[in-house]
Amino acid sequence: MTVSLPELTGDYVLDPTHTRIGFVARHAMVTKVRGAFHQFEGTAHLDGADPAGSTGQVVIKTASIDTGVEQRDQHLRTNDFLDAPNFPDITFRTTAVEKKSDTEYRVTGDLTIKDTTKPVTIDFEYTGNAVDPQGNLRVGLEGSVTISRKEYGVTWNAALEGGGVLVGDKVVLEFDVSAVKQG
Repeated sequence: MTVSLPELTGDYVLDPTHTRIGFVARHAMVTKVRGAFHQFEGTAHLDGADPAGSTGQVVIKTASIDTGVEQRDQHLRTNDFLDAPNFPDITFRTTAVEKKSDTEYRVTGDLTIKDTTKPVTIDFEYTGNAVDPQGNLRVGLEGSVTISRKEYGVTWNAALEGGGVLVGDKVVLEFDVSAVKQG
């Protein structure tokens, strides 16, 4: 059973077992490395009747980065990249929500990585809602945004013998969200 958008109004928390916060970055100018963060928390207030009244925030633990290669993950946790010991969190806080269509929303907010905060706009697709077997109302959203890692002080790189660099500047952040209504 699905409910109408106005009926979705309320407070939500991200379900970490059914949500993926991932990324894609170019490696050696020829391939892509994919990874995800496994520890995060997020809350949102959805206003189904007036999406502009919706708010949200996500806190990601930088040390939870996982690309499937432990040596690379350890390097990504150092000051060369995310500096997890000194900057344990990446945060995103909404500043505006705009309804583009019945299934498309533009979410603008402040993204903070390594103590640098910049505005980003993420286009989300509302993928629906359902009541799960435990009686919880869930909503689904999918979105992505491309950022420049250098703009957030993540500047480490290595030159390649034939030209170019080892790690691309552009990083795609990916969000596959399952949020559960509270109360």
